[in-house]
Amino acid sequence: MGLADYPDPASFSTAIPIAANGPAMPAQAPFIRPDLLDEAKILRKLGFGKPLISEMLLRATRNQTSLEAELLASGAVCSATYHEALAEMLGLPFMPEIDPGRVVDMEGIDSQLLQPQMVRVTSRARPPVVAIVPAATRISRLQDMLSRRPEMGDMMAATTPEAVRRAVWSAGRRRRLRDTVNRLFDTAPEFSARLTFWGRQGFYAGAGVCLTLVTLVFAPLVAVLALHLVLTAIFFAAFSIRLTALFGAEARKAPPALPAPTVPCPVYSVFVALYREAAVAAQLVAMLDKLDWPHSRLDIKLICEADDAETLSALRGLHLGAHYEIVEVPPGLPRTKPKALSYALEAARGEYLVIYDAEDRPHPRQLKEAWARFHSAPADLACLQAPLVISNGRRSWISAIFSLEYAGLFRRILPLLAVNRLPMPLGGTSNHFRTDVLRRCGGWDPHNVTEDADLGMRLFRQGYACGTMNLPTLEDAPEDARTWLGQRTRWFKGWLQTWLVHMRQPTRLAREIGILPFLVFQVLIGGMLLSSLAHPLLIAYVAHVAWKMAGDGPFATSTVELCLFTIDVVNIFGSYAVFIALGQAPMKAAERKAVGRRWPLVAGYWMMMSLAAWRAVAELHNKPFFWNKTEHRPATHDGTTSGAGRETQASHRPAGNAGTSPREGAPYG
Repeated sequence: MGLADYPDPASFSTAIPIAANGPAMPAQAPFIRPDLLDEAKILRKLGFGKPLISEMLLRATRNQTSLEAELLASGAVCSATYHEALAEMLGLPFMPEIDPGRVVDMEGIDSQLLQPQMVRVTSRARPPVVAIVPAATRISRLQDMLSRRPEMGDMMAATTPEAVRRAVWSAGRRRRLRDTVNRLFDTAPEFSARLTFWGRQGFYAGAGVCLTLVTLVFAPLVAVLALHLVLTAIFFAAFSIRLTALFGAEARKAPPALPAPTVPCPVYSVFVALYREAAVAAQLVAMLDKLDWPHSRLDIKLICEADDAETLSALRGLHLGAHYEIVEVPPGLPRTKPKALSYALEAARGEYLVIYDAEDRPHPRQLKEAWARFHSAPADLACLQAPLVISNGRRSWISAIFSLEYAGLFRRILPLLAVNRLPMPLGGTSNHFRTDVLRRCGGWDPHNVTEDADLGMRLFRQGYACGTMNLPTLEDAPEDARTWLGQRTRWFKGWLQTWLVHMRQPTRLAREIGILPFLVFQVLIGGMLLSSLAHPLLIAYVAHVAWKMAGDGPFATSTVELCLFTIDVVNIFGSYAVFIALGQAPMKAAERKAVGRRWPLVAGYWMMMSLAAWRAVAELHNKPFFWNKTEHRPATHDGTTSGAGRETQASHRPAGNAGTSPREGAPYG
């Protein structure tokens, strides 16, 4: 039975078996639910043709949704037109827009962001009106109620779910912004980066600095030797992790491919935080439209700053389906990506949630892979990290080395940590979460400028695991030193924030997560920063000893100096070699070709990391929540960007905050 030959919905009296791809197969085919038959009758009365209704019946049966949801998701009719037609059936006035000033921000109103049904609209000239979202499944009940109590019609109006959401977002914006900024600090202050030093941390930090300076003055050789030994141990620990990731079988083994679950797809939320991204808005929507997921089960939220008129205009000028929603974050401090994400979190409708950046090009089947992994995994698997693959490695030497770094991190180091259930610093994008767990753990910290690394550690501390995936997301790397330096400074500052937050009670942390995870955390977060800070010093020491031995022979140095020199040479040049090999190992031939022969520039890249680390330490004191903004450009046909993303330190401040200290924050990207 073809779609055009489907019987008139008015004649439906029992559930009719349908086949997803052809004629009816009574023995095996799924059955149309009775509620769908009732909906079909309503749509027929509204004038929709039988072929369209038949197609929507197939989709609704397959996705376990309603005909109405499939119809609106398909784009066959716009929401305003459809709901106005339902209003006419009910004899109710239609409100295409709701004035937010007439909506009271009362308790429980945020539930309408999840499932818009009704909102109370006040007026000075007349009694309040309840604006309802009519649905085909409720039309008969509403008609019966209005026929029995016609006076109710004077107290009601019909509207669209989009209008209800816009009014509720606006009506509660100040309260919601305040809750977003303060929630983690109020409920779990030990996990919040709002305070740089917490409790006795400031005292211990000051005491440590003073002790180091005093020792340097009165026993310089002892102090230098002790510091050198500590730094050497950290370098060697990081070198060992990379070496294990390079040669370990666990890191090389990709997660197994899993069959798709046989149950219908759940709702999946997709969050994208944007600021000054008008240039890539069209590319972003085109990429999101390619996601292999039923549109009726997608909840895509494009989260923008309310005063970013250019990006908002660009998004509104695109043809966005019913599964898209533009969320406007009111101006307020700190101006960071995690604050924007947390602002929208309570409105996420999905059982699962993924984060993408504005310039990302995720694999279309990435959601399907994440769902299959979550569905077959224990409930403590809270997050899956998709690999990030750099697409513009050939554009400059910086993007080439960056692509090596990302290949080693996302395709070797993170899988190694995941397999061994160790703390995993997440990437800033392509994180797939169980939404309920994400909410339970407090979401993102608005004050941490590398919210991803912090959240990965916080999930681990609360007993959850993170895993990795196979299907990648294409990203663009910075292509010039200024852009790279601004971005890396923010990363180091955030890693330092994360280390300080989770080291507020070191003994408690070690007791909660165990000794090995504790040591891994020290190496991956604190050790990464400390080794970057000290890298030029070790280089200088090696050069100094080499100069001495070149002039006076190997016996011009003491045994201790010679031992430290040998260890440092192995650490430094061994780390360079492993960094290169670790990056090249998982790369495909095209990626290696893009890097070319620029890998010897790793030494200069590491010196730039040291500069970024020192800048991060200074920024933590002067402007801890400042967020450097990376400008992005659309990708060209070959996957590279048409003009590098540039890192800019935006100087404007949110409306109503003139004169605010630069310590408080800056636009994100």
